Amino acid sequence: MKRILLLVSALLCIQINLGAQAQITTKKVKIEDFSEKVTKIVLSGNIFFDSDIKEAVRENWSISPYEFCSVDDFNRLKTSPDYYFLIKVKGQFRREKEPGIEFLSLVKGGPGAEKGIDGMLELITFPYAAADSPSGRETVFLPLVLDVIQQHVLSSIATDFVAYSPLASYSNNIDKINGKKLVLAEDDLSSEVSAEMRERYLQSPTVIADTDSADLYVSGNAVNTVVSYTVCPEDPQPGSFCYKMLFDVETGDLYYFRKHRITRKTGPGFLAEDIRRIADVID
Repeated sequence: MKRILLLVSALLCIQINLGAQAQITTKKVKIEDFSEKVTKIVLSGNIFFDSDIKEAVRENWSISPYEFCSVDDFNRLKTSPDYYFLIKVKGQFRREKEPGIEFLSLVKGGPGAEKGIDGMLELITFPYAAADSPSGRETVFLPLVLDVIQQHVLSSIATDFVAYSPLASYSNNIDKINGKKLVLAEDDLSSEVSAEMRERYLQSPTVIADTDSADLYVSGNAVNTVVSYTVCPEDPQPGSFCYKMLFDVETGDLYYFRKHRITRKTGPGFLAEDIRRIADVID
């Protein structure tokens, strides 16, 4: 009997140890040191982006110490687990002939970086702008993008559920649009959104505005206001993707995030299905 009890105790110890080993492999545990480590903001060498990211980080980054660094610095330090890196990368999808979108990617340094950025632990990668000819809107929305990145990191540290959830899960916040002014930039609407659909679904408090007017709500941190933002290649071709987002410009919260593949029939912008989904939560 004593031998059986000892065997049971040994098995329990093995189970506990195995459980502890499983815990340390989760993303939540791997990034719980985030606030204690320096985040290196990697400058691209493009004077316009570097100026924008410096200003936006200085005014909005608050969840960790940060330092600016060059791409050479990144290549030298990327294998060190003592640093996190926020870096601009170009993304190319399988059916694309060349990269069409730039992303801001937050990754942790480590030995895996020897295989390239794909070998690094990714915290979040967020669509930022068209790769070759940015529209200029990305500069206006950059503070909001940084807010979302930081909120996502804090939530990921709190629970693995967020750490492993796709960005599309932010669309679960769509009901928070209700009661707020919704501003849709004209250029963010696809050709599917007909005049009849606008008349039926996009009435007050929804506002359809030209891009410059929509962006003024963002730069002015308009109270109780949600504004659209889309990211796609400058010349979207079948196989490319379009990302569609709705930001609360007062709080920096992301209420909607979806993407769709560009086809010969489906162009960029919020599609009819997006508009119906949004209209369903607006009184």
